[in-house]
This record gives sequence, structure tokens and C-alpha cells, in this order.
Amino acid sequence: MHQAGNDSVITLDAIVVGAGFAGLYMLHRLRELGVTARILERGSGVGGTWYWNRYPGARCDVESLEYSYKFDDALQQEWVWTERYAAQPEILAYLNHVADRFGLRPDIALRTTVTAAAYDEARARWRVTTEDGERYDVRYFIAATGCLSEPTRPRYPGQEDFAGRILYTSRWPREDVDFSGQRVAVIGTGSSGIQSIPIIASQASRLTVFQRTPSFSVPACNRPLLADEVAKTKLEHQRFREHNLEQAFAFNLFVNPRNATDASPEEREAEFERRWSAFGGLQFLGAFQDILLDSDANREAQAFIRRKIRSIVEDPATAEMLVPTDHAVGCKRLCSDTGYYETYNRPNVELIDLRADPISRFARDGIVVGERTVAADAIVYATGFDAITGALSRIDIRGRNGTRLADQWEYGAGAYLGLMVAGFPNFFTITGPGSPSVLTNMVMAIEDHVDWVANCIRYLDDEAITAIEATAEQQTAWMQEVAAIAEATQFTGCNSWYSGSNVPGKPQTFTIYVGFADYRNRIREIAERGYDTFALRSTAQPA
Repeated sequence: MHQAGNDSVITLDAIVVGAGFAGLYMLHRLRELGVTARILERGSGVGGTWYWNRYPGARCDVESLEYSYKFDDALQQEWVWTERYAAQPEILAYLNHVADRFGLRPDIALRTTVTAAAYDEARARWRVTTEDGERYDVRYFIAATGCLSEPTRPRYPGQEDFAGRILYTSRWPREDVDFSGQRVAVIGTGSSGIQSIPIIASQASRLTVFQRTPSFSVPACNRPLLADEVAKTKLEHQRFREHNLEQAFAFNLFVNPRNATDASPEEREAEFERRWSAFGGLQFLGAFQDILLDSDANREAQAFIRRKIRSIVEDPATAEMLVPTDHAVGCKRLCSDTGYYETYNRPNVELIDLRADPISRFARDGIVVGERTVAADAIVYATGFDAITGALSRIDIRGRNGTRLADQWEYGAGAYLGLMVAGFPNFFTITGPGSPSVLTNMVMAIEDHVDWVANCIRYLDDEAITAIEATAEQQTAWMQEVAAIAEATQFTGCNSWYSGSNVPGKPQTFTIYVGFADYRNRIREIAERGYDTFALRSTAQPA
């Protein structure tokens, strides 16, 4: 590392933005290559989305034995997960353990927000600027910013007049929040709302839930892990992980090889019930192999969950508000819960349908809906994220000829392989648009991307190539393929955060490559063929 005198420009080989799963592993791989690098992280600790998302009930919907790194066998052997689905504190502890175990902290700058990055074409270098004025001069600019890290922050008229506390699940305080004896309003019933609402309801004297669109949710069937199943996974670690990599979603989804449309009504009901009560979580999607591909099969899954909601929720009017009617199972992310629907049987819980009774404004003592003011001492926004591209869009990133990334993505985001953006040399996007990203076990997808980037950098150094970028033709063709694959599934038939519909003004495009195993084979084949199909610059320039 070189730090200039008066300009205070820090010269490195690479900057990595973000200290979550992607950033930590990226730094580890860069160090192995002898590449000087630093992580810039806006939080005061490592963990990425698991640092910020510490709301009550926050936990992963991929099983803990799979939602962890595979790159180091000793790490796999020494860490012991305690629950089938790990809660946020355990995942955060794991990531802190990784940072300490591999000695990563000296090269992590916390409380550091990247505000701009501009490519100097003459020098083939990136100039990265932070909020406090630090400047970095680097060859590689690597975004490990995460797909679910930039919150959406709706604002209603009169919000500044509210006398109580306003909280966001996506930016929950580090200290414990106790709602005992309080009247609480929760806005939003996606994953974070569904996880937090049962716990808040158990504390609050009164809970009012404001729902715009109901979500399909199934029981998580979470439980403590048994010692023998943990030991078995550790013993068969390599085979277990290889199986992950062969799956469509990079986790061990146990898919029934039968089609729902071929099964009798009794057989369908029995299998759906087994998935609901014994498997739980995302395993429900494996009840039949055609659920995510065939609309008739999906309608059978929808009907089953609707029957379950109506059988659990005692008040018929509330049950009907909770029943999704306008989208397929899986089109919006299938949620996993612990006692969510049962919560609405509590006498202190009320559900308000915002499509019938929209919020008009906030008042000093609560939320105004129509002619009524719903009293509240605290308001919780469980309104999710500007997914996939949100964290990148907040940074002023400029490529060749000063082209702004935000301008290039004005009508829809795109990246070749989900890894590189045309016109932005030496800029890598870990789990970017055009990759499987949020439709996978993210840790497996992240490791695959980091390894691809690391191998690419090694190739550039070995071949004395100064810069690499995707061509516009490559990027366009790739995103067309992404769209075509998605159209053959049930993922594109609704308004969802997958396509950006939860963010006002954001172009609604589905940018997720459906099918991790196929995607992984594609990017490995491209790397094995070499990088001659990319736009390469071999003339070295002085730094």
C-alpha cells in the first residue's frame, strides 16, 4: 500500500465494498493472490445484511448447515450450528469468527461509506471516494454490497409529527427494544414482518398490522439440531457441498419427481401436508417438481396454503385478508414463519388492509386511516429493500467516458454473467443483476462469484493484461437469456421485490438467472475457455 502525502490518496490493488459474506471471502482470496486490498464497510462491524438486520425473529430461510462457507474444511469442522435455521445473532457470530480466524480485520475499514467511484481510462485505475473524504486509487473496484442491504424508507405525510419511536427492521438498533406495555404498529407483511410480528405481539399491549399485499407463508419447522446430524454433515462435508452445487437453488431442496398435475387430489393433499408439517420452509416448493414451472400445478399449491390460512385464523374476515389471491406461490418469495397466522388469533392483534383502507397520514399519537386514528407508541417499518441494485445505485459510479452506472441502468439493470458491466472496466459485481443471487443459497452463489473474480484477476496478472470488461453485445445477449429462462417459470407473473416493484420509480425488470447449477456450469465454461471474448487492454499504463 502507498499513501501519498498532500493528496492523502491511498494506493492499493483493489477496494472491496462491503464486509458481509461476499466481502470477507473476497478479501481472503485477494490476499492469497498477493493482491493488496481493503474492505470499506459503512457499518461499525462486519456481517453485512446480518449486521443490520437484527430485528426480533430475524433468521435465515436456508438451513444453517448449508448457509455457511465451504472453502475451508477446518472452518466447517470447528463451527457448530445450534438450530436448523440460524437466528441473526448466531450468523453474525459466525461471520465475526471468520473475520478473526483468517485475520481479516486489519484490512477492513469500518464506519466508512463509499460515495463515489470513477474510472480513469488513461491510467486504467479507479478513484474511490468515501463520505469522510478519503480517496483510494485502485486497479480493481469490487462491489460486495449485497442484494438485500439498501432499505426502502417509505415516508407518509405528518411522519415528523409522530411523538413515538419509528423503527426499521432493516436498520434495527443494536440495543434490545422492549415493546412491553406499548401500542405498536407494524407496516409490512413480507419476510421481516412475518418473522417479527409474532414476537412483537407477545410483548406489546396492542399490535396493529398494516398490510398492503398478503404473502404466502409456511411453517419453518425450526428446531435445535441434533448432535448426530451435525456430526454426519461434518463427516460427509465434501459430498454434502458438492450436492449443494448441483442443485437449482444451491441448497438441498428435496424435490418430489412427480408432477402435481399427475397426482390424485388425495395424493396432492398428503404431500402438501407432509411438506407443511414435517419439512417446512422452502422445502414446500419441492412437493412436486412442476410447482414453479406449471401454472396449474402452482394453483394446487396456492389452494392448499389458502385452506391452511382459513383453518388457522379464527376470524373469517381476518383470514380472508391474509389469503393471497393475486400471485403464484414463489412469485413473491415464499416466507417461513413460526406461529405467524396463529398470531392473529390473539386478542391484542388487529390487521388492517391498506388496499381497502390506505394510510392517509401520521399523527402525533398514531396513524390515520380514513376517519380513524390508530393509536401507537411505536411504529415499525417492515418494508424491505431496494433489492439487488439498491446498494450500487446509491454510489455515484462512473465508467468509461464518465458514464454513470445509474444512467446505464435507468431502464433496467444488466451485467454480463451478473459479474461485469459493459463500459466499466475492472469493476466486478458479486451476485449482481443477471446472476442467480437471491434465488439461491446466497453463500454458495457468493463463493462461486468470488472464486471466479479471483481467478480472473490471477489471469490478468499472469498475462500482463491491464483491464477487462464485458462488451455491450455480451451483456445484452446475456440479459435476454436471463429474461427468457425466467419467463418459463412462475417467478415473473406478479409485482415483487424480485423485479423492483416495491421501489417507486424503479424500472420493473426481472434480472435473476433462474437455475444455479446451469448458471455455474456456464460461467465455469467461459472461464475455462479463457477471457479472449472479453474486451481486454494489454498496454500497461503508469499508475
